[in-house]
Formats: sequence, C-alpha cells, structure tokens
Amino acid sequence: QVQLVESGGGLVQPGGSLRLSCAASRSILSIDAMGWYRQAPGKQRELVAGITSGGNRNFLDSVKGRFTISRDNAKNTVYLQMNSLKPEDTAVYYCFADLSISGRGAYKYWGQGTQVTVSS
Repeated sequence: QVQLVESGGGLVQPGGSLRLSCAASRSILSIDAMGWYRQAPGKQRELVAGITSGGNRNFLDSVKGRFTISRDNAKNTVYLQMNSLKPEDTAVYYCFADLSISGRGAYKYWGQGTQVTVSS
C-alpha cells in the first residue's frame, strides 16, 4: 500500500508556472507508475502525465512541450513542472500511483488533490 501527499497548487496568471509535488510513503522504485490526473468542473478526469519506474514518460497531448515530469528517488517524490499555463489547465490535480502486488493484483492510489487555477 502507498500513501500520497501532494502539494504545489495555487493561483497563477496565464503564462505562469507551478510545480506540483507528490510524495509517496514508500520507495517509488517499487511503484509501477506515478503521475497526475486532473478534473475540471463538468469534465471527465483525464491523465495529464505519468512516469514509470523505468523512467518512461507520457503526456496529455494538450500539455506536451509545456509540462515536464521528473522524480527524486531519494525523496520518494515525483514532480510536475507546469510552464506556460493556460486557463484551460484549471482543474483539481490528483496524484496517482499504480502498484502491482504479487499474487494480489494491481491497485491505483490517489493523493488528496490540489487546486490549480489559471486566471488573470
């Protein structure tokens, strides 16, 4: 099992930047994938970015070139650097961790969510 604590959300003007952090309660090397989903009012939750334990990354098309995802294995933390933010990036961002447990299955764990608001 893994607990996730995320931080870094806030209010920023269009074109600005934010850095989200997600700290896990166990070594992220033992976690299959981590990243963020986001959900805006009236919209379906969508995968924004993810990074696997092997370092593979993928991004939502609309954030490619603007967002980067990285990890600090020593701190059990994953970071989402969000640059050139747009109003349509406004959403609650939820950190996730995908964890497979031998003989038991695969599970998805969630952080508490952090609000990102991009507005002038």
